[in-house]
Amino acid sequence: MRKELTVRGIIIGIIITLVFTAANVYFGLKAGLTFSTSIPAAVISMAILRGFKNATVQENNIVQTVASAAGTLSSIIFVLPGLIMIGWWTEFPFWISFLICALGGILGVMYSIPLRRALVTSSDLPYPEGVACAEVLKVGSSGDSAHASDIEHGRAGLLAVLWGSIVAAVFAVIVATQVFAADVAQTFRIGRRGAVSGYDFSLSFALLAIGHLVGLSVGIAMLIGAFIGWGWGVPHYSGLVGDLTTAAGQLAQSTWSKKVRFLGAGAIGVSAIWTLLKLVQPVAKGLAGAMAASRARKAGKADTLPITERDIPIGIVGLVTLVCMLPIGWVLGYFANTSGLGAHMTTLVIGGVTYVLLMSFFVSAVCGYMAGLIGSSNSPLSGIGILVVIGAALLLVLGVKPYVSPDASKALMAFALFTTAVIFNVAAIANNNLQDLKTGQLVDATPWKQQVALVIGVIAGAFVIPPVLDLVNHAYGFVGAPGADLRPHPLPAPQAGLISSLAQGVIAANIDWSLIRIGALIGVCIIVLDEILARATRRMRVPPLAVGLGIYLPTQSTLMIVVGAIVGWLFERRADRTPKPEATKQLGVLLASGLIVGESIIGVVISAIVVFSGKGAPLSLVGPGYETAGIVIGGVAFAAIAFLLYRWILRMGAARTP
Repeated sequence: MRKELTVRGIIIGIIITLVFTAANVYFGLKAGLTFSTSIPAAVISMAILRGFKNATVQENNIVQTVASAAGTLSSIIFVLPGLIMIGWWTEFPFWISFLICALGGILGVMYSIPLRRALVTSSDLPYPEGVACAEVLKVGSSGDSAHASDIEHGRAGLLAVLWGSIVAAVFAVIVATQVFAADVAQTFRIGRRGAVSGYDFSLSFALLAIGHLVGLSVGIAMLIGAFIGWGWGVPHYSGLVGDLTTAAGQLAQSTWSKKVRFLGAGAIGVSAIWTLLKLVQPVAKGLAGAMAASRARKAGKADTLPITERDIPIGIVGLVTLVCMLPIGWVLGYFANTSGLGAHMTTLVIGGVTYVLLMSFFVSAVCGYMAGLIGSSNSPLSGIGILVVIGAALLLVLGVKPYVSPDASKALMAFALFTTAVIFNVAAIANNNLQDLKTGQLVDATPWKQQVALVIGVIAGAFVIPPVLDLVNHAYGFVGAPGADLRPHPLPAPQAGLISSLAQGVIAANIDWSLIRIGALIGVCIIVLDEILARATRRMRVPPLAVGLGIYLPTQSTLMIVVGAIVGWLFERRADRTPKPEATKQLGVLLASGLIVGESIIGVVISAIVVFSGKGAPLSLVGPGYETAGIVIGGVAFAAIAFLLYRWILRMGAARTP
């Protein structure tokens, strides 16, 4: 019997989870981004388990599944610090924070089980990081096989992953020294009214690789979104202000964050609803399949089910979901009581639990779809957080605000953020779980064992997040929090600031709804365009969510994904002219996987160096005035290295014998 869910695998996974969670919390608060930990965890796991003779690819998969909760659960930093920023908390109470993370995370695992059949088994979504992780696991496990003949298990595949990892890691280190620039960016003024715009190509091999994996349709859709955001949105709204004194870069950033992101949130919201409507049928089929599997177990025919179809039984899923609602209700009631809203506790608990139950499934389906579309790391969880906090705040305005005194506004804001935090964890875990379950499908893992591993990872991550948040709060503080201006280097925590200001805006009735309505209208137009293309062409599509992402995400994230999508498309066209096109394309996937591996692992190391050094750029080797040279040298080096890597892969693919 093959080894899969083992004690040693769980212990290794928990240790990696603790380290990566701490790194991700700090990195996310500082940079506004978290990194996916699945692939780095898989590589570390393979290195450790190689010391054991009977290790299997499925056991390695369990380790990365446990550890992937680190990158995922740490996304709570996009909401929870908001309670410090509005002055409601002065520290993060351990047990309340733990329960928010653990309960939301377990609920996310439960919701992802019926969604697996709809979004993984019966879907053609690319799941770039899930596929990349599976390829890394396959290559790593095939090194001891003397008769592995497939490319993905052979020497060529191992070389593609290895050199991709080395190149991406070395390039990321040089970027950290600032000898190479981190990005090629420019902002500029347009016309006489002071309108501004700009672009930002991040010199990131991981983003280039994700573009290769997601494909041309998603890349073009994100480019359309970026054009809407920076070709129309930023120039239009900055031109209305007519500010000729503020620096172009500062004005562009301010306009994008305060105006254009809300357009993106509106477009994402409409696209999310449309996506959910389209998922009704496959989710229903998935539930029917889960029920059929449950009946097979009860009839004593569990052994007849394929391993890849053995989920946690749907009855247990339903029971755990309902059981989770009891402590969630208690936590919401406790928070309401201690915030001075005890007179309305019944309304708040019943309404809060209902909102969590229904909204959680909505965000799980949408985040799972987005993760399948462009990967977990690039999925805009904060965009979902915007929709969730607006919904929570609106319900409080309608159901509770008329019956409380005006000085209870801050308590209502805090309750909206608290409820959003629970749902946000569900969204974050679902965003990641389906990526892991895709990896499991590709390496013939047992789904229920992965799902148990995910619950273990969630609980381990939930233990470490509150103390790390408390540590960085006391050490640095957060921008916008009371007294933060007295600290030397408070952490920006940009998403938490945005979401808390939204809760405040809705409850104080001073939010600009016109931006969200315009974004929603843009989303409707893109949906119509996509449906027309679906009927008129065979291949060309414009995924509406990808367009919404292009508007909402900074061009620093999107433009290099677009470049990667184009490069991947050109590579595959060239591979079609080689003697072994499919084998060569597979090598391209493995190269992209290696690029993600290298940058992800070095991202963990660099973030740890930043934490322990206390400096923003501890590896910097150059001083002010080098920026232009860094852009030129870094940009040329990036393009040359990418060209040489892909040419090498094409030659190696053509030279391989089947």
